[in-house]
Amino acid sequence: MTKSARARPSRQGRGYGPYMFIARHLRESSVRIALVDGEELIDLETKHDDLPGLLASRAPIGELPSGERTPLSEAHLLSPVGAPPAILAVGLNYRAHAEEGGRDVPTTPIIFTKHHNCIVGPGAGIHIPEVASKMVDYEGELAIIIGRRCRHVPRDRAHEVIAGYSIMNDVSVRDWQRASPTMLMGKSWDTHGPLGPWMVSDVSFDPHNRQLTTRVNGEIRQDSNTDDLIFDCFDIIHHLSTAFTLEPGTVIATGTPAGVGLFWDPPRMLSPGDEVSITIDGIGTLTNPVVSEPKTQLL
Repeated sequence: MTKSARARPSRQGRGYGPYMFIARHLRESSVRIALVDGEELIDLETKHDDLPGLLASRAPIGELPSGERTPLSEAHLLSPVGAPPAILAVGLNYRAHAEEGGRDVPTTPIIFTKHHNCIVGPGAGIHIPEVASKMVDYEGELAIIIGRRCRHVPRDRAHEVIAGYSIMNDVSVRDWQRASPTMLMGKSWDTHGPLGPWMVSDVSFDPHNRQLTTRVNGEIRQDSNTDDLIFDCFDIIHHLSTAFTLEPGTVIATGTPAGVGLFWDPPRMLSPGDEVSITIDGIGTLTNPVVSEPKTQLL
């Protein structure tokens, strides 16, 4: 394929359905945005190395000129969004999760934020902090990626502002989370927001009937469907955009289903040496190892 050719990815081949998959990867010390074509990545010829800028440019991604190909098995995948303008999340947004925690089903979305430095890609280590407790937990979630600047979005038009969907592990340090009503400090440790493996972008993708399964060391811990969401993706966008503008590349974690480690008896928290894999039907699988936090100090 010449560098001036248009990217024509096979919309089959990965077993995830007839959708377009957009990835970021590191090749020769440069970050590239690429389309997933079967078992290869096709680099897109663009000046942007992150989705927020590319999305803001309103360029038709599927029509951009294409360049080098990289075997997926050799690719160093990064999070599909590296520097989101905001990471917003919804708490207690699955009925069964609210019930397992003994909480009433919310009547309005419970919104919190995560610090942008928590974002890492597939394969990156989830750090267990030495200075914190050992109450580090997993939360498999469907993530929305906003595609255009928007405000006051009606629910029935919310699909128009969505660039695509991905998978997030909303890693949570439970005692720090409970120490503050805002949850920010318990949700924002470095590496505690794995996102990936890519973004699925297609208007025909229905986010509201997707099987979501979280495995730790191969054992199923969460096994649910997004049809159990209390507030669906369009409800969430309508609610958030009522209060403030959503920018391209904003990541919205839509909530986690029942089965988090905290509510097992006894609780089953993450430890170095574990591996967490989250699979969402139609998107793929996000896998990250759990490691001890390196001894670093930045002054």
